[in-house]
Amino acid sequence: MTLPDPHDPAPVDRRPGPGRALDRRAFLALSGAGAAALTTLLAAPASATTAATPVLPTAGGHGGSHGGDQRGSVRRAQGFLDVMTDAYPEQNPGPRLAQSYADQLGLFSTAFVYDNALAICASLTAGRAHLDRARALGDGFLFAQENDPAHDDGRLRQAYNVGPYVFYDGTPQEHGLVLPDGTANIGWQFGFLGTAVGDMAWPGIALLHLHAATRDRRYLRGALRIAEWIVANTWSTQPLGGFSFGVDAANAPVPNGSTEHNVDCVAFFRQLAAATRDRRWTRASEHARAFVDRMWEPDGGYLYTGTNDGTEINRDPLPLDPQTWGWLALRDRRYARALDWAADALAARDVAGDGVSQLPAGVAVEGVTFSSASLTSTASYNGLPVHPQGVWLEGTAQLAAALADRDDKSGRGRDKSKDDTGRGGKRDRDRAAHLLREVRVAQDSVGAGQTVGGAALPERSGVVAASSLLDTGFGFGYFQVQHVGATSWYLMAAAGANPLQVGGLR
Repeated sequence: MTLPDPHDPAPVDRRPGPGRALDRRAFLALSGAGAAALTTLLAAPASATTAATPVLPTAGGHGGSHGGDQRGSVRRAQGFLDVMTDAYPEQNPGPRLAQSYADQLGLFSTAFVYDNALAICASLTAGRAHLDRARALGDGFLFAQENDPAHDDGRLRQAYNVGPYVFYDGTPQEHGLVLPDGTANIGWQFGFLGTAVGDMAWPGIALLHLHAATRDRRYLRGALRIAEWIVANTWSTQPLGGFSFGVDAANAPVPNGSTEHNVDCVAFFRQLAAATRDRRWTRASEHARAFVDRMWEPDGGYLYTGTNDGTEINRDPLPLDPQTWGWLALRDRRYARALDWAADALAARDVAGDGVSQLPAGVAVEGVTFSSASLTSTASYNGLPVHPQGVWLEGTAQLAAALADRDDKSGRGRDKSKDDTGRGGKRDRDRAAHLLREVRVAQDSVGAGQTVGGAALPERSGVVAASSLLDTGFGFGYFQVQHVGATSWYLMAAAGANPLQVGGLR
C-alpha cells in the first residue's frame, strides 16, 4: 500500500482516503475509528468524516499478574476461540467462521479470513481436542469459496458477516455466514470485498494443515483452488517479481507487492508441493522467494516491507512480520539476524501511568510494536492519541514463536549453546519464554468486560490486539480489544508450533 510520509510530524487521524487498497490489516484504519458511518467513510475524504471512539474497558482485577500458569492460560485462550466460533449458533449450525474481534471494536460480527486461518492452526496444535472446531472453520472457508455471490474462481473475500446486527445507519443485518439464497454473506457493509494474496495464502496453509490432520481431500481441493487463483491473478512480471497484492472490491488489480504476502506464498506453495508432488507449486514458491530475497537489507539485517509499483522498494517504515515470518517460513541463516533486529529495534514497554498508556494501574507489558514508525507516531484516532510504547501482542507472540523455532532448528546436530547467528540457543529460549509471559500478563489484565454478540466473554480468555492504542505507520491502528488473531498466535507460540512449515503444528 502507499505509505504515509514518515517524516511528517503533524498529528493525524489516519483513515484510508479514496482509492487506497485495503489489505487484511488496513481495515483497522476504518474499524479502529469505531466508525459511525463507514459506508460514507469508504468514499469520502478523511476530513469529511466523523466517528465515535470505541469503548475499551481495561481493568481486569489482575494488575499484579506476572504471567504465570501457562497451562491455565492456554486453556482459557482455547476457550476464547470456542466462544468466538460458536457465538451465533442459530445462524451458523453448520459451516461457520469466527468473529474476529470483541464487539467493542465496532465491527459487529465481521470474520476476517486471516484470523480464521490462524484459529484453525491454533486449534490443530491441541491435537484432536479441538479438531471439530478446526473442521467447522475449514468447512466455513469451503462454503465461502464455493458460494461467492459474484465469482466462481476459488477466491475468498477479506471478511464475512457471521451473525446478526444493526448497522450504524440503522440497517439490520439478520443472517449468519449463509444467506437465505445460499450464498456467502460477504462483508459489504464495511467494504471488505477485495481479495489480498495474504488473505488467500493463509487460508490455503490452514486447509493444508487440516488436510494433513484429517486426510479429508476436500480441504486439499480447496487449497488447490486458492493456489490457482493466486497464480492466475497476481503473478507479477515487474522487475521485482513475486506476487502482487491482489484485487480490490471492484476486482481491479492492486499493483503493490508485499514482502509479508510473498513470504506467505513461499510457505503455502512449498506445503502444497509437498502435498501434491506437483513441481509447478515448487516453481511458484521459488517465484515468491526471489521477491523476498530482493527485499533483504544485508547491512541492517532486516527485510523491507515491499513495493508500491513492482519496481521500487519501499524502505520505510520497517514492519515486524516480514522479519518473524521470514524466519518461520524460510529458516535461512541470513534471515535469522532479522529476529535480533526486530527484538531490539521494535522493542516496546507499556507501563501504566506512563504518557498515554491505557493499561490499568500496576500493570506493565513488554514486547514489540508493529513497525519502526509506531515508536515515533503522534497520530490519533478520533481524538484518542496513540501510545508510542504500545505493545502489539500478536507480533510479540510471533516473535516468541520465531525465537523458539530458531533455537530448535539452528542448533540441530551440533552444540546448541550457540546458533548460526552467534546468539546463544538458551538465550533464544529464555527470550521466547519471557515474551509469552508478557502476553499472559496482557491476557490477565487487559480486556475485561468485553463481549461477543452482546454476551460476556469468559474472564481472562482472549488476548487483546494491543496493550494500548498503537499506530502501525501504515494508515491504521491496533486497539485494546480481544482478538482471534492475537490469541491464535499466542496459542501457536505456547505450543512451539510453526504454521509455515510442513508438519509444523504437530
